[in-house]
Amino acid sequence: MSPTSGRTSPTFGSTHATVGVLPARAAAEPAGRLRRGWRRVLRRPASVVGGVIVLVFVVLAIGAPWIARTDPVKADWSQIRKAPSGAHPFGTDDLGRDNFARVVWGSRISMQAGVFSILLAITVGVPLGLVAGYYRGALDQVIMRLTDAWLAFPFLILAIGLVTIMGPSLTNATIAIGLGATPTYIRLTRGLVLSTAAEDYVQGARALGAGDVRLMGRHILPNIFSSLLVQATVSIPIAIIAEAVLSFLGLGVQPPTPSWGTMLNAAQQFLESAPWMAWWPGLAIFSLTLSFNLAGDGLRDLLDPKDY
Repeated sequence: MSPTSGRTSPTFGSTHATVGVLPARAAAEPAGRLRRGWRRVLRRPASVVGGVIVLVFVVLAIGAPWIARTDPVKADWSQIRKAPSGAHPFGTDDLGRDNFARVVWGSRISMQAGVFSILLAITVGVPLGLVAGYYRGALDQVIMRLTDAWLAFPFLILAIGLVTIMGPSLTNATIAIGLGATPTYIRLTRGLVLSTAAEDYVQGARALGAGDVRLMGRHILPNIFSSLLVQATVSIPIAIIAEAVLSFLGLGVQPPTPSWGTMLNAAQQFLESAPWMAWWPGLAIFSLTLSFNLAGDGLRDLLDPKDY
């Protein structure tokens, strides 16, 4: 064995050791970031409480048939506008229907409208924003000018107009709210793509021959997903309020189907004689929307890598 080979052997061995350590470090880094994110979230008890309340409403929406055993649409003329009691914890409404059952079933309507309308906005808005930000040029100009014209209409006015054209129903209200929220996701996605497309890892993948679809689907979209998810937690409570407003105006869920908006509509003429008719749907809307926003703050701390 030559002296030269003897000197290079330790170097060769240390290189292998370093290579073996690198994957372990790379695998541990995301886990470490996640743990630090959880610690940040736990230092904000309001976000934790908000997330718990959102989960409670999710359980209410899913388990409504088992949690509220009373028929929410069945009238009982002997129980009209009864105050809260053991038999009816939230009291009854002007037709003798149990308010607790109606609030619980109303959570299903509100969650459905809020979540599905934002999913529609994401489904339409994210691909358009992705294409506009990636290709730029004339296509970007066309998409963004149409988006600006879209945004010229106030969100709620646009939703009311669309429902008026399509007809009042939960499905049409969900579609109208989703289309009203779509421009927000077009602009947000475009801005995120413009900044992400300039990153070294995207340029490196392009230099290695990755096509446009692969670049957008494998390298850009996964890296902007967390920002889109945080925006969704902000948009869902807005959509829930919009559904309640549409139902209150008679453009959303139609009676006797229980909805928080229709419950508030029915309660407005009994605010003095039966105020509990307005208490519970109003409190439900306030609690759910506030909790979504608090949970969204915590989710941002958990997912935002700039804070680590």
